[in-house]
Amino acid sequence: MIKWGIIGLGNISNKFVNAIKEVDNSKIVAVSSLTKKKNSELIKNLNIEENLFFSNYDELLNCKDIDAVYIATLNNTHLDLAIKSIKAKKNILCEKPITLNFKEAEKIKKELVNSDITFSEAFAYRSHPQTKELCKIIDEKEIGDIHSLESSFGYNTKRINPNSRIFNKKLGGGAILDVGCYPTSLSLLIARIIKKDIDLNQFKLSNIKGNICETGVDDIAHADLTFDNKIVMKLNTSIRKHMINNCIIKGTKGKIVISSPWNPEKRSFFEIYTDQRYYKKFVNSDYSVYASQIDMFAKKIQNKNLKDTMMEIDESLVNMRILDEWSKGLSK
Repeated sequence: MIKWGIIGLGNISNKFVNAIKEVDNSKIVAVSSLTKKKNSELIKNLNIEENLFFSNYDELLNCKDIDAVYIATLNNTHLDLAIKSIKAKKNILCEKPITLNFKEAEKIKKELVNSDITFSEAFAYRSHPQTKELCKIIDEKEIGDIHSLESSFGYNTKRINPNSRIFNKKLGGGAILDVGCYPTSLSLLIARIIKKDIDLNQFKLSNIKGNICETGVDDIAHADLTFDNKIVMKLNTSIRKHMINNCIIKGTKGKIVISSPWNPEKRSFFEIYTDQRYYKKFVNSDYSVYASQIDMFAKKIQNKNLKDTMMEIDESLVNMRILDEWSKGLSK
């Protein structure tokens, strides 16, 4: 049984709290919040001991009853909390994006090098059986050799609020960091499946387009990401425009259309088109997408050699490099 401590009790933590009830290998034993009060409904629903509700993060990290922490605070706090968690010898599931930029992510990698800590960036879709099944079909070349992918993640905020985390540059706002990191993370996974020995650091970004809004953050962005000079990944993201939020993978023998790549349900599907036939591939999961993530991370702690599709630190570093270059290209 993995004993969890939650750092930060915002909206994403509510999903974690509800999801952990589905699995039998994890439980929440402590929480830490700078704003939530002990008498809040969320705290009451957790059923944790009162002395394990902390009003500062350091006290939670010093708690010996905890095996792993879930970092669910604002983007600009991830670096400091991740390093403190490593020093406290806690396994870490850190909300995306791992940090504000590549240089910060490098500092986390440096701290992890000589540790025995399990670390993962929390892209929940990566743990869902749909993603595993998708990788299998690509690996078996059912649609032939993959040559392109197009994926989108965008939503429309009704107004620009300078105080909101998504519109505040210092807090790590902007479409690219908030949701653009999903298409880039999927591109890395697919590229690795296509070519096992690929050097993910050898990428090229081109056709960068988009807009910087009045608060100084990107609110819409597009780019072409190329690996191995032939695998083209088209990226689309926005916080000011609804997008289809799907993924289309094309190969020499057909294509795969994933209608819900980022938040698949317990029963999900993707569509496969080939020269011979069309069909829907249904995938059943025992858990919701966030519960799948908790379950898989707990198993990673218990078995360090477990092969999985979660985002580990080296892949997170490449992802941050791509996000950095995408952002810089847009602001030129």
